[in-house]
Amino acid sequence: MARPKSEGKRPSNEKVGFVAGLTSWIKTIIGAIIIVMFVNGALVASFVVPTGSMEGTVLAGDFVFVNKFVYGPSTPQIVPFLNEPLPFWKTAPIWAPERNDVIVFIFPGDRDMVESKEFTYYLKRCVAVGGDEVEVRENKLYVNGSLQENPELANFSGDKHYRPGSLFPRGTSWSPSNYGPITVPKEGDVVTLDADPDTFNRWNIFIQREGHDVDYDQATGTWRIDGVEAQTYTVERDYVFGMGDNRDDSLDSRFWGFVPVDNIVGTPMFVYWSWEVGPKNSNQEYPLAEKWSRLRLDRIFTGID
Repeated sequence: MARPKSEGKRPSNEKVGFVAGLTSWIKTIIGAIIIVMFVNGALVASFVVPTGSMEGTVLAGDFVFVNKFVYGPSTPQIVPFLNEPLPFWKTAPIWAPERNDVIVFIFPGDRDMVESKEFTYYLKRCVAVGGDEVEVRENKLYVNGSLQENPELANFSGDKHYRPGSLFPRGTSWSPSNYGPITVPKEGDVVTLDADPDTFNRWNIFIQREGHDVDYDQATGTWRIDGVEAQTYTVERDYVFGMGDNRDDSLDSRFWGFVPVDNIVGTPMFVYWSWEVGPKNSNQEYPLAEKWSRLRLDRIFTGID
């Protein structure tokens, strides 16, 4: 009598349950990441203040919630937890940034760089918008010739750490406390591209940041943009000028130039956590165990103006 053929060994209920559980867990994690990316891109995000350039409005080590909806929701800009940048698309802002707004933005890069070495968010105060003339005289800020009131918690007791010749634009002899005058560009402005070296210093990197190739023949003073000889250039985006409330100790637009409005991602709403990150004027951070003893409970749930 022939034996029945073996049907093979069926997987145990335990293995089936494990696979189903693992699949469900993976789906949950992926779903959570997608939700976080959507909320982070379109609505609100968390931002840790890295430096003291805005003391005492905000402090290094403040964790703040940022309203990203107000200046235009966007598709996700970074991969959560990895901080890897993504190509993103941004909608039109509900309203444009105004003077005195505190803004969070994508750092455009150091003065002589077309783009930043790494994707970084900065926080500064918008002190001027496109078309405004900015000037600092003896640490007093003037916009369009009018003296501006200092922010309520402005700080002028920091360490002046600039090097002569390090300010924007390249070649200027200004200082942080006596800066300008300089006009913030706006979309549609027409720039004359002459043979003056100051013109090259001011507009070379700027035009490249707007996405164009620039070639300048110093001997003849001839400009070529995208391979075509040009005598003028039309600005393609709107810009603002950002400064830290800690005016004597802030690397800001005085050092690296204008902030494209497209780079502005939001405005901070309030501090939800705060602790001292490390000794002042030091690149070192406190160990995690020591940070817990340096909580700043009085900062939690404070608003930002």
